[in-house]
Amino acid sequence: MPRRGLILQTRTHWLLLGLALLCSLVLFLYLLECAPQTDGNAPLPGVIGENYGKEYYQALLQEQEEHYQTRATSLKRQIAQLKQELQEMSEKMRSLQERKNIGANGIGYQGNKEQTPSDLLEFLHSQIDKAEVSIGAKLPSEYGVIPFESFTLMKVFQLEMGLTRHPEEKPVRKDKRDELVEVIEAGLEVINNPDEDDEQEDEDGPLGEKMIFNENDFIEGYYRTERDKGTQYELFFKKADLMEYRHVTLFRPFGPLMKVKSEMIDITRSIINIIVPLAERTEAFVQFMQNFSESNFHNYTLVSLNEEFNRGRGLNVGARAWDKGEVLMFFCDVDIYFSAEFLNSCRLNAEPGKKVFYPVVFSLYNPAIVYASQDVPPPVEQQLVHKKDSGFWRDFGFGMTCQYRSDFLTIGGFDMEVKGWGGEDVHLYRKYLHGDLIVIRTPVPGLFHLWHEKRCADELTPEQYRMCIQSKAMNEASHSHLGMLVFREEIETHLHKQAYRTNSEAVG
Repeated sequence: MPRRGLILQTRTHWLLLGLALLCSLVLFLYLLECAPQTDGNAPLPGVIGENYGKEYYQALLQEQEEHYQTRATSLKRQIAQLKQELQEMSEKMRSLQERKNIGANGIGYQGNKEQTPSDLLEFLHSQIDKAEVSIGAKLPSEYGVIPFESFTLMKVFQLEMGLTRHPEEKPVRKDKRDELVEVIEAGLEVINNPDEDDEQEDEDGPLGEKMIFNENDFIEGYYRTERDKGTQYELFFKKADLMEYRHVTLFRPFGPLMKVKSEMIDITRSIINIIVPLAERTEAFVQFMQNFSESNFHNYTLVSLNEEFNRGRGLNVGARAWDKGEVLMFFCDVDIYFSAEFLNSCRLNAEPGKKVFYPVVFSLYNPAIVYASQDVPPPVEQQLVHKKDSGFWRDFGFGMTCQYRSDFLTIGGFDMEVKGWGGEDVHLYRKYLHGDLIVIRTPVPGLFHLWHEKRCADELTPEQYRMCIQSKAMNEASHSHLGMLVFREEIETHLHKQAYRTNSEAVG
């Protein structure tokens, strides 16, 4: 790259030198043109014997002026052309310099052994060759398969549901909707305006016109993503009065990694106010304070409210009770177990005026069911494991959050109209989603929701009561453990038969 830049720079110097010489030549020609032309054989005007009138001199002067104007116009045109060539050469040099700088800044940075091609288009095509699009890949087991998810114009059929998504649903997220709409439009463009190398014949309509497909002709599609390569789309189109299907395969390759920023974050002086609303629940509060002290926290303040319990109201009061300026707040519940590492995650993922942190809590199941084979459930510290039968990621809960006090006050805090259990955290979460701040939403390993028996009060609204019952059902046990409870009698009958058969064989 430096060698090419040197060549371009040398060319530019020669071009400037040529321009200077050309200007000198033009000036010389101009002086020659301005000099009076003489002919040794021709009589000079004004000599005695020659009778020239005023009109002759005016015509001669006009002729000379037109000659000079034509010459000046020609010179201006040549100078403009030279300026344009010089500008184009400068732009080429600037473009090459930018490509050099981009390469130095790591546009093609990859953490593996492969070198990113200098040509980005070549790299994107190589991503298609690496992906399992045209040729199958050898996999170690059935768990290595990357499954497709299917979709139509209105529905997406998905395997990974979590606890809030459904096997079949409309694409709720805007990015997913936009993605699928773009893919279908791209498929229609391929069919309606085929390239010369596409394996399809042009079909005419009943009146001889070119057949055009639209989104109503889309039947179904499949997509899957290889995280390090890109997303593959298989699209199928069909006209209602035809038997043939049109199949289009598209691939959205992932580009090379690009550095966005690199910074140092000092969290040593970052204070966190842990705000916990509490009503009754004294045993849970004792457990919470024990965890609190083990995390090397000793300073706390109790704010007493003599009124009906309202979680949003309690958190609002706790946030406004601090009068020492800006501070990071962690809205917490008494049945939450957190580690010191989680609090560092809190500090790293919240930034005043820019980011709020909404971690996903790992919610533990009823220990009496999880550890039913043991006489007594183990201590709480030994229950803090991430296993399928021990708990689940509570991706429908938004009560645990880290945010700065200024952001909380600016957005208006919690909705005081929400009474009793649930709903206030969702309202606050939606406020941030509708605002300009970045919402960091991710599961974290150091945050657990401890199981406790849940009571759904009769005073709740129908919507709150439904949410409470759903939460109660999800908190109890895993699918397999609930199945064991449902079929308990059948299992016990089977065990009795097995024991009877064993005893009979032993006696015989």
